[in-house]
Amino acid sequence: MRLLVSVRTVAEATTAAANGADFIDLKEPRAGALGGLPVATIRDIVAALREQGCGLPVSATIGDLPMQDMAAILRQVDAVGECGVNYVKVGIEPVPAAAAVLEALGAAPWPVVPVFIADRGIDFDLLGRALRFPAVMADTADKLSGSLFDAVPLPDLRRFVARARAAGVLVGLAGALRLPHLPALAELAPDFAGFRSAVCAGDRGSVLEAALVRDLAARVKERTRSSPP
Repeated sequence: MRLLVSVRTVAEATTAAANGADFIDLKEPRAGALGGLPVATIRDIVAALREQGCGLPVSATIGDLPMQDMAAILRQVDAVGECGVNYVKVGIEPVPAAAAVLEALGAAPWPVVPVFIADRGIDFDLLGRALRFPAVMADTADKLSGSLFDAVPLPDLRRFVARARAAGVLVGLAGALRLPHLPALAELAPDFAGFRSAVCAGDRGSVLEAALVRDLAARVKERTRSSPP
């Protein structure tokens, strides 16, 4: 299990990269579950990381766009993809329009990661349609009502991870995760786990703290080493 840390500035991205993050995820936590950063900011962060010699994978969200507005989704996927990120994250809600969105995203020229908004229910038929992509994630929209583990039954999370693994697709979990969730995460064994709240001194909208990133990275590595294969 590797550590994904969400950041919103060049300084935060540099801090995360220097203190043990395995993935750098670009988003604006004050603008929703998958709040998008301005395209210029995404471009600046990617450029700064690469200039510093950082080769970590970088993902970026397109923002919280409704499934019904496919044209806006595809435009933003192109805009974010052109910034040089390794993965473009797109929120997928369990609504009728989602199947067509996934179909259209399959033709995008960028590596797209569908992010299932799991506190609104995981549609496993939709997940089956998403297993053509390089990775899938489960995350939550409501960060104030508890974690992913409060919002989604554990059997559903096990099934989500197992379906992705069986298809040879990377799988990630996120959603107001904190240190006490590490044992449950290690048991589920996703390829990566996403954190923001746990590495901020205040709420998830406050500034990233280097010491908290460093401590979390060490704990993730230790928990992964101590988990059974």
